[in-house]
Amino acid sequence: MQSPNPAIALLLQTGVASVDGQMYLLAVLGISILSLVVAAGLARYVIAQDAGTSEMQKISNAIKQGAEAFMRRQNKTILALSVVLAVVIYIGYTVGKPDQPELAFRMTLSFVLGAICSTLAGVSGMWVSIRSNIRTASAARTSLNGALQIALRGGAVTGLSVVALSLLGVGCLFWFFGGLEHPQDVPTQIVAFGFGASFVALFAQLGGGIYTKAADVGADLVGKVEAGIPEDDPRNPAVIADLVGDNVGDCAGRGADLFESTAAENVGAMILGAGLYSVFGIGGILFPLVARAFGIIASTIGIFVVKTKEDADPMEALNRGYYVTTVLALIGFYVAVKLLLQGNMMLFGAGVVGIVTSFAFVYITQYYTEYKYRPVKMIAEGCVTGPATTIIAGFAIGLECVAAPVLVISAAIMTSYFLGVNAGLVGVSEQAAGLYGTAIATMGMLSTAAYILAMDTFGPITDNAGGIIEMSKQPKAIRDRTDRLDSVGNTTKALTKGYAIGSAALAAFLLFSAYIDEVKALLKMDHNAPFPIDIGHVPVFTGALLGAMLVFLFSSFAIKAVGRAAQTVIQEVRRQFKENPGIMKGTSDPDYGTCVDIVTISALKAMVVPGLLAVASPVAVGLIFRNFESAPGGPPMGAVAVAAFLMVGTITGILLATLMNNGGGAWDTILWRLYIQHNCCPSTHHDIKTRPTG
Repeated sequence: MQSPNPAIALLLQTGVASVDGQMYLLAVLGISILSLVVAAGLARYVIAQDAGTSEMQKISNAIKQGAEAFMRRQNKTILALSVVLAVVIYIGYTVGKPDQPELAFRMTLSFVLGAICSTLAGVSGMWVSIRSNIRTASAARTSLNGALQIALRGGAVTGLSVVALSLLGVGCLFWFFGGLEHPQDVPTQIVAFGFGASFVALFAQLGGGIYTKAADVGADLVGKVEAGIPEDDPRNPAVIADLVGDNVGDCAGRGADLFESTAAENVGAMILGAGLYSVFGIGGILFPLVARAFGIIASTIGIFVVKTKEDADPMEALNRGYYVTTVLALIGFYVAVKLLLQGNMMLFGAGVVGIVTSFAFVYITQYYTEYKYRPVKMIAEGCVTGPATTIIAGFAIGLECVAAPVLVISAAIMTSYFLGVNAGLVGVSEQAAGLYGTAIATMGMLSTAAYILAMDTFGPITDNAGGIIEMSKQPKAIRDRTDRLDSVGNTTKALTKGYAIGSAALAAFLLFSAYIDEVKALLKMDHNAPFPIDIGHVPVFTGALLGAMLVFLFSSFAIKAVGRAAQTVIQEVRRQFKENPGIMKGTSDPDYGTCVDIVTISALKAMVVPGLLAVASPVAVGLIFRNFESAPGGPPMGAVAVAAFLMVGTITGILLATLMNNGGGAWDTILWRLYIQHNCCPSTHHDIKTRPTG
């Protein structure tokens, strides 16, 4: 029998792959839409709950108005900057590649859609969170379990929306750009989707972070330290701004942050999958989306199994939901490997490495920030001898806590790379196979992202609920119940920040690999050829040094912005106390709105310069260092210097973020435990030497 023509055989194979790809892509888009429906259902469930007394609603409405006003102003600023950058992207691709006008359009559209989806993810989650707080507070009057479930399901709206919108945006672009017909070409054309998400996340995290810390510092220094009134006391003019900050920073900001991580990982892994088209066909490209879709299903089930008893630890209930989510995500990951990666168990093992890494990050953060473990106890011992030893012990713990996460990330990258290399991928270079293994590990780590983000948003919801109960002067028994939830919320916020750092580190590694591949394509280099980054070459070393410096300079801008805004709030609170003595007597209400406006204006002004600095610096490095002579036979010096800049900047950012997150979390735990034990401001009501440690 005559064998078929090779061209016809290839055409038939491509047709079958296209049909299979369409089926999987439709399933992903369907699950994404269904997840948004579930999120809407959860939002409806939360809104249908009792909204408490009129006094509670008055406080909640003030929080809601402040948060929405800030988000409107922030999003106008971010979207205006996004429009400018979109024009720059379009002009840049039009000038740089005049023979490919369609590419300029696709890159610009991808960037705009990424920015819009990231904004929607943050806004939708915060919209529900600022309405969940009052309902959580009301439920706490009768049931710990009811309050727990309302807070978590309110947070789940953010988690499900973030992951679903990421999948929906990437999936629709892939289909719209003809990915089913040209699967190897399209992933690089949607890389700007991740850039748009990163751009919005940068400003959302920066603006929200400046707001929440400035309001927190301003409220605490005058209220708790100077005036000696409890936290969330209605007499404090900055208390509403403080409660607003929990939402705009930890809800909207964190939502945009994890949206960026999932979007970057999806696109980066698809680009790497395109390099393995000869092995897995379109399955290797769509695998990230399918695996993430299974993760959404697992997270949804995990959210609904959470419940607790009146005398139980709410953290145990949240952990139980996390365990269920992880097991189901692992099963879904195995099914996805069977369907799209030919059941390759080495690659499944890489996914398991990612899931184990997420567990490790959660527990490392827990170890360094919970009061029952050595690090916090060590800081507590420092408290006995005064502020100086407290600062020394806390900073030492902050430096120490960097080691374990770095070891975990290093082990995860090396192990997953080894599994990818030994996955038996015929006709693929060792580097490409290894990088795909690391991509799958990142997918594993982010498979529970929806549930993790639900736990993160749970924190500000319960924090606000406690404030509403305190300010509306509810009985102590109810405040004790919200304090238990608030304490758990402080833990979950610290845990999810650590998780976000780890997932961002792995996702950044993927994007760095995608950057190298894009440079090779532009230079028409062999895809498997090495891309030397010689750190001993002076321009390369200088680029790396600038990348490390940028992290510290960026942090300096952000911290100074917090300080300036906090000073303004402190002056305003002092003014109100001085000019209106009735505030402290409880006979007149403070002016909450002025403090909210002050922090809003300060945060939005302060976020622009450091944000633009982070975006413009890599471009400036590339333009300046392109004038230096490249190594013989090597890529242009501008591209190599930018690679070193990004690589070392990312490493430095991971280290500094871990130090500040875990070190700050440990200090916060000390203050919170003292506050709970004494129900007052420690610095004004008790001698530190008399306080219990641990």
